[in-house]
Amino acid sequence: MFSGKTEELIRRLKRAQIARQKVEIFKPQIDTRYSEDEVVSHNYNSIHSTSVPSSSNLLLLANDVEVIGIDEAQFFDEELPSVCNQLANAGIRVVIAGLDMDFKGRPFGPMPQLMAQAEYVTKVHAICVKTGNLAQYSYRFTGGEKLVELGEKDCYVPLSREAFVEALEFEKEGIIPEWQQKIMNERYAEKKAEEALKELTQPTDD
Repeated sequence: MFSGKTEELIRRLKRAQIARQKVEIFKPQIDTRYSEDEVVSHNYNSIHSTSVPSSSNLLLLANDVEVIGIDEAQFFDEELPSVCNQLANAGIRVVIAGLDMDFKGRPFGPMPQLMAQAEYVTKVHAICVKTGNLAQYSYRFTGGEKLVELGEKDCYVPLSREAFVEALEFEKEGIIPEWQQKIMNERYAEKKAEEALKELTQPTDD
């Protein structure tokens, strides 16, 4: 998360469009954080997309297409690797973006199989908010074991291996480290400021 994977997906697909290739972009129906009909990066770059409930829909919607982009692949069902193989075997270039690990550091959904069967794999990394080193993990502040919790920066932070292991140990002991509390306070303040700004910009009845 915050590594620029969606940004890179959009960049590659827009290059394909510039090359006048027929491009279709898909994302899981569950992802409605920014838009229902666009793939949007955290930097608010966007490209038109189609939301689908399952990977099997891709086969029905891939008529006369040269390039297919798939965002947030980790949220798709386990049939996605098979579907992508069928598309690639039909001569379609398939470009996929997704998280390889969940918030507990475990392989996420169909991503391991997708990475294994891909010709090329590009790993992009965010920066650890604690150490400033490359971050391999997405750590979630909110508790619970629910795997899918769509959220923005108020829920997740990128951490390096060292910081991630330390955070899990603190979590087991019920301790919130100082750096984490500071980030939570900053994000709470940002959220309140955004809400206040929305109220100020709401049209009045006068």
